[in-house]
Amino acid sequence: MDAVRRAARPSRRGVLRAGGGAALAAVAGTAVTGCGAGTDDGVAADGTVTVEMWHGQADTAKKALEGLVADFERSHPKIRVKLGGGVLSDVMLQKVTAALAAGSYPDIAYIFGSDLARVARSPQVVDLTGMVASGPVPWKNYWAASRDAVTLNGRVRAAPAVLDSLAVVCNRKLFREAGLPLPKAGWSWQDFVSCARTLTRSGRGRFGTGWPGTGDEDTVWRLWPLIWDLGGDVVDDGGKNIGFADTGARALEVVAGLARDKSVYIDPKPGSEQMYQVFQSGRMGMVVTGPWQLPDIETAGIDYHVVPLPSFSGRPVTISGPDTWTMFDNGDARTEAARTFLSWLARPEQDVRWDIEAGSLPLSRRTEALPAWQDKVARTEGLSVFTKALETARVRPVHPAYPEVSQALGQAVVAVLLGRSTPEKALRACANDANAALLIPR
Repeated sequence: MDAVRRAARPSRRGVLRAGGGAALAAVAGTAVTGCGAGTDDGVAADGTVTVEMWHGQADTAKKALEGLVADFERSHPKIRVKLGGGVLSDVMLQKVTAALAAGSYPDIAYIFGSDLARVARSPQVVDLTGMVASGPVPWKNYWAASRDAVTLNGRVRAAPAVLDSLAVVCNRKLFREAGLPLPKAGWSWQDFVSCARTLTRSGRGRFGTGWPGTGDEDTVWRLWPLIWDLGGDVVDDGGKNIGFADTGARALEVVAGLARDKSVYIDPKPGSEQMYQVFQSGRMGMVVTGPWQLPDIETAGIDYHVVPLPSFSGRPVTISGPDTWTMFDNGDARTEAARTFLSWLARPEQDVRWDIEAGSLPLSRRTEALPAWQDKVARTEGLSVFTKALETARVRPVHPAYPEVSQALGQAVVAVLLGRSTPEKALRACANDANAALLIPR
């Protein structure tokens, strides 16, 4: 989601990173005094309440948020929203973790969905279940991915901030040159591997596709749709073991096929920027990505085509990586003001501005139906594919052990990508590490 990706939410995957949060364990479950409790309740002499928001945005998204805040303050003269934090979203977890330990934290912070379970262990995180139940947008009108990403043990622990999905962007010119028809919805992962093989021209530095090779969340989240499609899950029903012991190896066979064919560009650096540069230079036939990348692809002048992810079953399935606005308790006045602002921000007329200007997908069907969004879709090749994918998108579980599970799977993916292990051996090593993490009391 960001030159919209880089400008809006830097190192967008980035947006998908698993996060560390080890220090958070020291403060989780321990009550600490908020910066507004006793020393600064955020209420001025004239009754104006100041809300501190650590937004983590840069450039395009920061400018969009500043415009929304200005409009909010004009319509709510007794509430001021102070944008700050001093860090980008990639390191927000560390910043918030330290702030919670010190007892001086913001009212709202931008938290990656994959980090929410750990942050929500702090007693200072505000439960928003009541807010969404009576909010301006019916909760069920949100896409399931928006709801699931902020729900933990049946309680809503944050407000959805951004939404995306994965699809495949194809270079039309390279498909024509290879004599391949453009793929259509319903194609298979076998088709994907075959297309990548045909599109590859090693002597000309041309690759069929790409995959992040750092072992981080950017590497991992592309594999979950394959696992889900095969009937697996991140964690099994008992909660003590991974839910992909068998399906994970089958999913990794796709990665192994790309590696054997030498049809995959393996990006060695975090953020996938090199992979995207290869695609945007016209030297890659297909890239699995989200809507945040479309502006850069258009700017590069690539004649492109967007198609849903392939599948094994013929059923559409993709992944969404929503991020959140997480609220922290700094006393009644600031908490109520923060709720008012987030409720206002969630209204379709604000959400659509944020989506268009900052590079997100609509959080709700009401936003999707607005003329402004429909006009954006009509002007942007392939955007409708990403939006439609939300109908079947799934999210990673809001689980405190997810970072360790992700790390173990990331190592397995990289081992297979680099030809250092078979899918079966890599998955066994992954299961050993991930299952051990799942047994640790949280």
